[in-house]
Amino acid sequence: MGWIYEELIVILILAVVQGVTEWLPVSSSGHLVVVQGCLGLKPPLIFDVALHVGTLCVVLVTFREDIVKILKALIWLDFRAEEGKMALFIVVGSVPTAVIGFLFHDIFESLFYNVLAVGIALLINGLFLYVSERRRGGKELDFLDSLLIGTAQGVAIIPGVSRSGFTIVTGLLRGVKKEEAFKYSFLLSIPAVVGAAIVESRDVAIGSLDTMVLLLGVVMSMVVGYVSLKMLFRMVMRERFHLFAYYCWIAGAVIVVFQLFQ
Repeated sequence: MGWIYEELIVILILAVVQGVTEWLPVSSSGHLVVVQGCLGLKPPLIFDVALHVGTLCVVLVTFREDIVKILKALIWLDFRAEEGKMALFIVVGSVPTAVIGFLFHDIFESLFYNVLAVGIALLINGLFLYVSERRRGGKELDFLDSLLIGTAQGVAIIPGVSRSGFTIVTGLLRGVKKEEAFKYSFLLSIPAVVGAAIVESRDVAIGSLDTMVLLLGVVMSMVVGYVSLKMLFRMVMRERFHLFAYYCWIAGAVIVVFQLFQ
């Protein structure tokens, strides 16, 4: 039974890291790369797929009312309603994400084994977050906004670059309302997460992890992730989003220095 306990500890560590950093603009993928590198961990691909599913569940629960309204608008082909427009914006934003992910998949994947690259990406991520300070938007989301935010989401596949950070800041820099930039960022993540889960599940070995251990890890990441998502919303609404930049700079600098002089 010893291997099960070791497996459980590994899964819980990664699940908590994933849950805390998934929604905060500090890059969950970057933190997972660093933690796995420091602890010598290499979980099987099925765990990565499971985390995608857990991520999707948190978004679906949090934005369930908006999702239902969007689905109704799609059924009735009502693209004049706000929900119908949002559906079109999600489609438009998903295109650059898919194109970037397809064209640069191998390059991005290689970075998941490069801790130094993660440190540099965190420094850049911090700079991007900092420029969001005092950005007070008041405009409605449009198709160009959707295209640019979708492009930001594609770039954020790089470990160390935060998906939520890049997408929300892009919306804020475009002058989009805070609430709408926040909501669109996470609604846009749904097709991206589903697509990533499908692509990764092709090579999954189903029996590579104990099912109950895996389920516990996913539930843990969902609970912690739900709390961190609510925390992020409050930070955006109170215009404290840029404060995460300081954490990214400190974490990135420590990682870079350690990697260069270890």
